[in-house]
Amino acid sequence: MSGKADPRPAGDGTTSRARLDRGRGALGPALELVHTGRAPTRAVLTAELGVTRATAGAVAAELEALGLIRVDARPGAAAGSQGRPSHRLAVAEDGPVVLAAQVHADGFRAALVGLGGRIVATAPGCETVEADPSKVLGSVVEAGADLLRTTGRRCVGAGLAVPSAVAEPDGLALNPLHLAWPVGAPVRRIFAECVRAAGITGPAFAGNDVNLVALAEHRHGAGRGARHLLCVATGHRGVGGALVLDGRLHTGSSGLALEVGHLTVNPEGRPCHCGSRGCLDVEADPLAFLTAAGRDPGPEVSLLQQAIELVRDHYDDPSVRAATEALIDRLGLGLAGLVNILNPDRIILGGLHRTLLDADPDRLRAVVADRSLWGQSGGVPILACALDHNSLVGAAELAWQPVLDDPLGALSG
Repeated sequence: MSGKADPRPAGDGTTSRARLDRGRGALGPALELVHTGRAPTRAVLTAELGVTRATAGAVAAELEALGLIRVDARPGAAAGSQGRPSHRLAVAEDGPVVLAAQVHADGFRAALVGLGGRIVATAPGCETVEADPSKVLGSVVEAGADLLRTTGRRCVGAGLAVPSAVAEPDGLALNPLHLAWPVGAPVRRIFAECVRAAGITGPAFAGNDVNLVALAEHRHGAGRGARHLLCVATGHRGVGGALVLDGRLHTGSSGLALEVGHLTVNPEGRPCHCGSRGCLDVEADPLAFLTAAGRDPGPEVSLLQQAIELVRDHYDDPSVRAATEALIDRLGLGLAGLVNILNPDRIILGGLHRTLLDADPDRLRAVVADRSLWGQSGGVPILACALDHNSLVGAAELAWQPVLDDPLGALSG
């Protein structure tokens, strides 16, 4: 830990070194507890870490010295609490940030994100996505670099969310179906090269957008507290899914798990890009909804925004209501199958699916309960995603992870 040398006699050196090592080993877990809001006070931090009050105090002081958290010097007790009030802990609002980038079928966006999932600044989104990933990622990184120059914030890494499965260990976008990018585009390498070329320090990462939605919601939103969290979302085109187990994304042996968009929910349905027919990807996304409602998509705003506004503003229209019910039934069938296989303790829905849940929550929950074995035995909570820009927040989580793992090492590097 930082600070002055211990003034005690040399005979206590072994004890001092042991406390020092325990404190350093607790820095990462302590930062993650504050980052996710699970340690709002020093007393809670002490209990969660299983260390002494002195060690917890030293850990908090070190994280504050690193500019990552703030320790409230004027502690206050919660109503009804007993004993001495504990110091309050919070992430540092003026601390370092990471660059978060998102690319989707209707454009791309860059943001700076601090600890706690707090978006510090965003760049105006672009609505044109070229077929060359190098040009697109170069543009979104440059937008992020402009934000860093404007704000003067220290950047410690960068994360990218893309609407494709990202294969490990090479970071290849295997199915960027709605971007016209080549199959297997090395998005992580390209993104990292763009980050370095822009003079941005820290490691660069890339991941599937719905995986990152699930990660963000589990740490900061509707998924907090779930042990087995299933996330299904529409994005701007297609349908994606993700699973968080005990706080970690389940990505399978090579990063390709939970391609839920290619579950068949209508055997006689629309042809899918994968070669099959009636997949969730083409039966329950914004384009499918607009088509079912008899609306021709316009160029003014994204398909996702058009679909959401149609449900919210014209739900009483019989064609819109019928389309909503049809998509709810298709989505419910897919969720029921996933419940049977995965047995999650919570389901969260994003994109258009969140709007469908809001429009008729009872219908969706009834379909899932009726068509799933475990749903019939007690039901699974189905909630709407809670965060705005959750793909960006999730991309930021990738970049924050090295800092959460080893604050001293990541920041000194």
